[in-house]
Amino acid sequence: MKNLLRISIFLKPYAWQTIFTLVMLLTLTGFNLAVPRIIQSVIDDGLLVGNTSYLVRAALLLLALGLASAVLGLGNRYLSEWIAARVGYDLRNRMYDHIQYLPFTYHDHAQSGQLISRCIEDVRSIEKFAGSSIAEIVRFVLLTIGILFVMLSVNVKLALIALLPMIPLILMTASFGTKIGRLFFAVDSAVGEVSNRLQENVTGVQVVRAFAREQYEIDRFEVANKDVFTKWIRVIDEWAKIMPTTNWLTTLGTILILFFGGVMVMDGVLTIGTVVAFNAYILMMAEPAQALTGLVNAGGEAAAGAQRVFEVLDTEPDIKSKKEAFVLSTLKGEVEFKNVSLKYQNEKIPSLSNLDLKVKQNRIIALIGPTGSGKTSLVNLIPRFYDVSEGAVLVDGHDVRDLELTSLRKQIGIVLQTSLLFSDTIKANIAYGRPDASDEEIFAAARAAQAHEFITGFTQGYETVVGERGVTLSGGQRQRVAIARALLMNPRILILDDSLSSVDTQTEKLIQAALDTLMEGRTTFVIAHRLSTVRRADMILVMDKGQIVERGTHDELLRRGGLYKEINDLQLIQHVDLQDEEKIEMIVPEKEGHENTIMSRNSNSR
Repeated sequence: MKNLLRISIFLKPYAWQTIFTLVMLLTLTGFNLAVPRIIQSVIDDGLLVGNTSYLVRAALLLLALGLASAVLGLGNRYLSEWIAARVGYDLRNRMYDHIQYLPFTYHDHAQSGQLISRCIEDVRSIEKFAGSSIAEIVRFVLLTIGILFVMLSVNVKLALIALLPMIPLILMTASFGTKIGRLFFAVDSAVGEVSNRLQENVTGVQVVRAFAREQYEIDRFEVANKDVFTKWIRVIDEWAKIMPTTNWLTTLGTILILFFGGVMVMDGVLTIGTVVAFNAYILMMAEPAQALTGLVNAGGEAAAGAQRVFEVLDTEPDIKSKKEAFVLSTLKGEVEFKNVSLKYQNEKIPSLSNLDLKVKQNRIIALIGPTGSGKTSLVNLIPRFYDVSEGAVLVDGHDVRDLELTSLRKQIGIVLQTSLLFSDTIKANIAYGRPDASDEEIFAAARAAQAHEFITGFTQGYETVVGERGVTLSGGQRQRVAIARALLMNPRILILDDSLSSVDTQTEKLIQAALDTLMEGRTTFVIAHRLSTVRRADMILVMDKGQIVERGTHDELLRRGGLYKEINDLQLIQHVDLQDEEKIEMIVPEKEGHENTIMSRNSNSR
């Protein structure tokens, strides 16, 4: 319930519309309460007396009330739905905006399908409740208060008899509301899991096809989908139990009025018109009373949705700018790690331990080492994607935790291992970090990244729309567009996280030649597995188990003979083996295995 009450903060901007809606509901309630009294008067003062003119006046009055109620009802319905749509609009925006600033530590554990479900399905249930459901609840409350007042003022005894069935109805509805909230939370969680299964399958469709796991994924989805069905059946079970009972109790109220009211008429205590009016009031209350369980049902669904929505909104970003953060106008590019340790959430062993490193501006730093040695963790601390567990990361002498995040990240260019492109034009993807860049600047960045030639080869050139995540481009093409995107920002610090892993050797040499020029005048961190891309670095850092185990230039590290030399020798052996295989293929006589040689060459060409 408290989560439903919190939705009221989204109604504050629309206070006047809300007040106007309540005024219309109050007026409508007054009109509805007047109708049974008019009918009572028609019977007692018109029909029984034979006053024809009174009947005409009463008919005209009822017609006027009906027309006024229709106009007010239309206005009330439109305005309440408008408010609900605005609440949904604002809530979706708030959710999306908040998610943008949640740290990597949150996204490392959150399922994207669940987040999508909360932004769409859960907000939809809140929006639905904020519209017609709240209006109906307010109408029911006003109508009930009005009917109680009128009936008690006419005849207390008959009023209490008529309202007896309402007591168990209210108790049952309260119990139903408590159960239904928990059940709907389970349904929403199950729907989120279905959304997550779908999102994972669409994202990994190539892997699914490659391993012929379509049936496995179908079975997984069926399990999640069946869970939604099972939980929905539990909701329906509760609904099916209460609905017949609700109908029976409201019918019982009518029976009690007709019996005891009829006895009172025969005793001369009441008039026939009064009994008819009482019955009309009970029937008037019966419709919203019967709908009350539906409203509680909608409230339970909205409460569950609100709980899931506020779970996200209540998550405070633990990485954000301080109130008086220092704004970096121009970055020099000096970076220092002082006794840095980093331990991720739910991690027993730290990813980085007691690391010290000082990098002067305009230097090229290469990081190599086994997978999981901490290379990416190290560079992720510079733009403050994560905060250190111990120590400090300094940029130009400032602790990154004291800097305004946007001013820091705007001056850092990053090309990640996975080159994510958005479903937009190639031009828009390159200009993502600088949407105000001129065409000449975009073309220059593309040329520097060796991407201009393949881009102009498309029919629409730079206006070519790439598919979701850039799937219409090859891995090497996506990587070159990502490099162009980073270079366009003209960053003072450039981070290349294994950015040449998806390009062939020839393209790597072309990009490397361009990067050698572009790296001048900026501090560059290069993570690579190929030693050919790090040999010319000013300093090579060899990492292992979260520590820098060796540092120096290429020649210095080879002379020392440590892990770097082992990696170098291993890559040399692999390179020689590949060359030997190519020579063997070339000297195999065509008459012996000619077909196999051709196939081998073709497969290598791919």
